[in-house]
Amino acid sequence: MHVKRFADATQYEAPNHWGVTGLRLQGFEEGGPENQWVGFSQFLPGGGAGPDATPFEKVYVVIEGEMTVTIDGTDTVLSAMDSCTIPPGEVRKIENRSNHVCKMLVVIPYPEGGRP
Repeated sequence: MHVKRFADATQYEAPNHWGVTGLRLQGFEEGGPENQWVGFSQFLPGGGAGPDATPFEKVYVVIEGEMTVTIDGTDTVLSAMDSCTIPPGEVRKIENRSNHVCKMLVVIPYPEGGRP
């Protein structure tokens, strides 16, 4: 078992994101997960990401607040404990259109399918 305390999570900058603080909860460390990493993102009101796509799938889990996910011009609002999977190559935009901070977990596979 590999334990990483929230106090030890490191901040990271995600490309094409604004109004967000990202923390790496698991991943990229010795003894950590082999296939994916887990981020914790805190989006301020008006914060978001995209539009863009990645060559790998990702999973979003809203822990608190709400996040609007836009794909092909269709908006879907995720609320607390809602989740979605974004397939590889799908262009998405996410925005916190509320007046509250949105806290979200993000699960993303490592490039090339294994821990660097």
